[in-house]
Amino acid sequence: MAPVTPDVNQRIQELRRLLQKASYAYYVLDNPIMADAIYDQLYRELQQLETEYPELVTSDSPTQRVGEKPATGFVSVGHNIPLYSLDNAFNLEEFSQWQERWQRHISGDISQDSGLNTEYVCELKIDGSALALTYENGILVRGVTRGDGYTGEDITQNVRTIRSIPLRLNLEEVNRDQHLDQPPALVEVRGEAFLRRNVFERINQERAQAGEPLFANPRNAAAGTLRQLEPRIVAKRQLDFFAYTLHIPNQDSSEEYTIPMPNSQWDALELMQKLGFPVNPHRQCCTSLQDVQDYYNYWDAKRKDLPYLTDGVVVKINAFRIQKQLGFTQKFPRWAIALKYPAEEAPSRVEAITVNVGRTGAVTPLAILEPVQLAGTTVQRAALHNGDYVAQLDLRVGDTVIVRKAGEIIPEVVRVLPELRPDHAKPFEMPTHCPVCNQPLVRPKGEAVTRCINSSCPAIVKGTLTHWASRNALDINGLGEKIVEQLVDQGLVTSVADLYDLTLEQLVSLERMGHKLAQKLLNAIAKSKTQPWSRVLYGLGIRHVGSVNAQTLAQTFPTIEQLAQATVTDIEGIYGIGPEIAQSVWGWFQISSNQTLITRLREAGLQLEASTKTRALDKTQPLTGKTFVITGTLPTLKRSDAKDLIQNAGGKVTSSVSAKTDYLVVGEDAGSKLEKAKELGITQLSESQLLDLL
Repeated sequence: MAPVTPDVNQRIQELRRLLQKASYAYYVLDNPIMADAIYDQLYRELQQLETEYPELVTSDSPTQRVGEKPATGFVSVGHNIPLYSLDNAFNLEEFSQWQERWQRHISGDISQDSGLNTEYVCELKIDGSALALTYENGILVRGVTRGDGYTGEDITQNVRTIRSIPLRLNLEEVNRDQHLDQPPALVEVRGEAFLRRNVFERINQERAQAGEPLFANPRNAAAGTLRQLEPRIVAKRQLDFFAYTLHIPNQDSSEEYTIPMPNSQWDALELMQKLGFPVNPHRQCCTSLQDVQDYYNYWDAKRKDLPYLTDGVVVKINAFRIQKQLGFTQKFPRWAIALKYPAEEAPSRVEAITVNVGRTGAVTPLAILEPVQLAGTTVQRAALHNGDYVAQLDLRVGDTVIVRKAGEIIPEVVRVLPELRPDHAKPFEMPTHCPVCNQPLVRPKGEAVTRCINSSCPAIVKGTLTHWASRNALDINGLGEKIVEQLVDQGLVTSVADLYDLTLEQLVSLERMGHKLAQKLLNAIAKSKTQPWSRVLYGLGIRHVGSVNAQTLAQTFPTIEQLAQATVTDIEGIYGIGPEIAQSVWGWFQISSNQTLITRLREAGLQLEASTKTRALDKTQPLTGKTFVITGTLPTLKRSDAKDLIQNAGGKVTSSVSAKTDYLVVGEDAGSKLEKAKELGITQLSESQLLDLL
């Protein structure tokens, strides 16, 4: 192996710098500075040098974008910062209501604070797949899918193939004015991976020629591409990327930074572009609702001319200080919203109206349609919500209707064209008895939904089993809908507890179920007994109890007996649990068949209480059950450090003060949070008092 000389090392560094600069000009600035032939020549020279001197190959080299080895699978990893979804507004009136909500959330007279005479940043909502990119010391080290917002899949190898994502931060562009040398220790960038229209069409043409099923739309194609195990296939499909969020940890600290800290969303977009990320060129800063409306209307007409799909406008409050003051709900940031465009609509004819019985017993009418193309997919069924909705539409079999995709996902009938109605068409009437079990249906007072209340109804049992086996519940691999149908139809399972009594002989009797598959399913069912108490609680399918609420309830009530004995007031007193959830949980435990189910699950060996280790840890935590808010600059601790200390001691840290806040940790330059805490009589702590409490 030839020795590395200073000249070789210098040439390799120079080639990487030139290629990175050319990529930045091409992908980010859309202003090429180098002919393709020259780029290829430099690339080949670098490739040759790295072949001769493999010890000089680094992960951020342009030659390392496409991995040599396929991935064997993707690992689930936790996000450094949760990827919250956005609340939606489907018209300008709803957007105006959102503005009123966030303004009410901020205390004080808005008109007296010039910062609240708000600027909004509008960006086109790209129809793709969200990514979180982590850079350590300026180098890309991790790319993760959105997943559930808290955990995603590590697809770093595939992310490295996307040429518009820099492998190294372009600090040279930032340093031009700042005269800075060292990269920040950690930078996280969020954005959207997507396929341009022409690339999507090419991919589907290639799949059609190969006899492979076509992708329904660019969004699905982008998501499917990101989860390919072969990075070379990902590279071939030419994914693109727009960045829209920048996180640099500890930005409340007074430490020196090697890049300027942005104070607004607009500044963050500008900084990301300098760092090497493409940001949407059609972004706009708006100073009024009218400006937002004009932007929204302009792109509603022009979006079909774009080379990629967009289904709306993301509107964010520009000032970061206001974003921090507003914080988050359990699901959404209060400072941003997606202003969606009306879904694509198409006419079709109703061939039949049926009803579907869900796992909660809800009986939902369903329109069976002549197949129609809608937003890139073939639609044959459309939701009708409930009997009142059908009556309001005056929908009848044979009617010509307008169908659209609600939220661009679920097809629904939005109106009837009565002038095209055939003669003798009869109005639809909701059934009086369940179409599956023939038991009488009921409509609870104050609800629009008609329900089957027979817990043994096969439709309810099938839905319950499917939910029980789902990924966020007991995660029983191999127990899909087709297997569930056979188990219920053959009378082998009438509740989730029956799963744990199944035998190999019973499973082998199912269609297309050999000994090997049957044994795998039995093993998966047995493995589900080790799932923690919070997952079991979610799997029970109690109305209104999602996976996050199940975790909250399981932390407060570490055994199922404690939860079963809790009153509505006890449950409602938990931070984040409202009266509707509390009433639903309490009511579920009052039903005798559910009490029997709990007994059977305990006998089967399911985890109906937190582990001894977890409970012992909870009992020793000094701040368990306490909610904190931090405001101002603390004397010695960074906010992130204070937050970690509180959470490690069992406490919860939120971004806004409310009546459920126990303590406000106060530093210098505390703002409106302190005033609100005083109004509510909330205990205030200094940094030293917090440390004493810990």
